[in-house]
Amino acid sequence: MSADYYLFIAGALIVRFSNFANQKIQWLQVWSLALVQGAIALAWVIYNLYLVSLLTQLGFSAALATALLILENLLAMVMEPLMGSLSDRLQRQLGTRFPLISIGVILSAGLFLGIPLIALGGLSSAFRWVLPLMVVAWALAMTIFRSPAMSLLGRCAFGTRLPLAASILTLVGGVAGAMGPLASEQILAWGPVVAFGIGSGVLLLAMLALRLMLPEGSPDEATPDPNTNAHAAVSWSSLALVFTAGVGITFGFRLLMLLFSKVLDSQIPDANTRWVLGSIFIALAVVAIPAGQLAVRWGNRRAMLVGLAGLTFICVTINIAYNNSSSIVLAILFGAAFSLVSNGTIPFALSMVPSPKAGLGTGMFFSGGAAAASLFGTVAELLRTMPTGLASLLGILALLLAGACITFAPQRIVSIPS
Repeated sequence: MSADYYLFIAGALIVRFSNFANQKIQWLQVWSLALVQGAIALAWVIYNLYLVSLLTQLGFSAALATALLILENLLAMVMEPLMGSLSDRLQRQLGTRFPLISIGVILSAGLFLGIPLIALGGLSSAFRWVLPLMVVAWALAMTIFRSPAMSLLGRCAFGTRLPLAASILTLVGGVAGAMGPLASEQILAWGPVVAFGIGSGVLLLAMLALRLMLPEGSPDEATPDPNTNAHAAVSWSSLALVFTAGVGITFGFRLLMLLFSKVLDSQIPDANTRWVLGSIFIALAVVAIPAGQLAVRWGNRRAMLVGLAGLTFICVTINIAYNNSSSIVLAILFGAAFSLVSNGTIPFALSMVPSPKAGLGTGMFFSGGAAAASLFGTVAELLRTMPTGLASLLGILALLLAGACITFAPQRIVSIPS
């Protein structure tokens, strides 16, 4: 064969490899982000398990825990986009978001460890309010770094492959979330100091891994949009759609979890209830990567809509969870459907803003989630007492709201390597 033939083959291979390299996912960087996501989820699991007991130990009522969670979410609703936008400014001026991420993680880890130390320190009644102030300060510190850190997902993969990259975050978050129902007794057996200490240590180690895997001085996106610049305008309507999608997805998920608990508590022994609820998070983790692959093939928004349709189906059929077998099947379907939605949330938020505003876009989605969590905490007792059919209808409406935001959101134009 002639030399021209071999040159042609070599050129074709180079082009093919170049296309693959442009679209590949930086897996080490993605896993470092997933560790941060898992550390956040683990910290909230520990916090929710111990909050009531720590407060009542100092003479507060259990109702204060609910009030604090509502307040924390109201503050997060403002802080998430604010910190995300601040990180965008730091990225533009300094070329990195890590000063904000590092400050937030260090503050969060220190305050988190301080919560049980204060609660067990034998404070007099005059100083017992230090504990509620401490837990609110910790929740605020957590908002400093979450949006800036999660917005870094955009630099780990080409845009159309972002849901597959995000599936690793879903996987790790699902494993951490499963520890709530499945490992609560073990976590409580550790005692508050050990449990909160482990949470602080995991958070610091996750930040260290992220810092090592994502060095300074490189852009946030692997393939930045050439049609944007550092001062590109942000569409307020796009931000409103991201916020509202966050409201609908979070409220629908929380309401479904409440309905599952309500139906199961009335029909299935408590020990089995924990396993059924744990199955939701296990299915979420197991299905995450296949769901990410489907999202790459179908398109992220179509995959999210299919997931929302699956969650709507769960809302309609929630009353059939009358025994172990049917409830486990329904829990697995719940986790699988939510995987399609969860994988797509951050990629959807990133697609709605110019690349230099990634932190703001991510923060707006988390802001919507915080608003929904605050609203849910306010009406949770009412939702528990209302008929299951009416509560299911509210869940369906929340999921339809999220679906409408995704359906009618404008498509962002991105450059695709040829």
